[in-house]
Amino acid sequence: MVNRNDSEFVEVWENFHGLVNMASPELRDWLFNTPDGADTYAPEPDIDIHALGLQVLQIKEKRRTDITSTDLDTMREVSDLIRGRLQNAPETDINDDPWRSTLMTLGHDPTRADSPRGPDAEA
Repeated sequence: MVNRNDSEFVEVWENFHGLVNMASPELRDWLFNTPDGADTYAPEPDIDIHALGLQVLQIKEKRRTDITSTDLDTMREVSDLIRGRLQNAPETDINDDPWRSTLMTLGHDPTRADSPRGPDAEA
């Protein structure tokens, strides 16, 4: 059972929603209009980024009171993956890079002003 008043829950919830800066409709459009696996790269070979993006979408569409312990684990994983990718931003134009596509599949658009990059991504 998830205690939604627990400080750890609150921290994970806020981190996740701070890093996942795409609205549900934007993420849905991205996921369903981008071929599975196209122009993305997995941070780890055994991670299916597209499937993880679908889980992010499901979590984004839930109310805080409906979050499960599995959702909480996914939120932690996605936050860690996003932070890791942001710390390793390419030096080239990010708009056409698989790096951006991977982040967007996880619900984070790195071209937005609210996106931390480099050392700032550690927060």
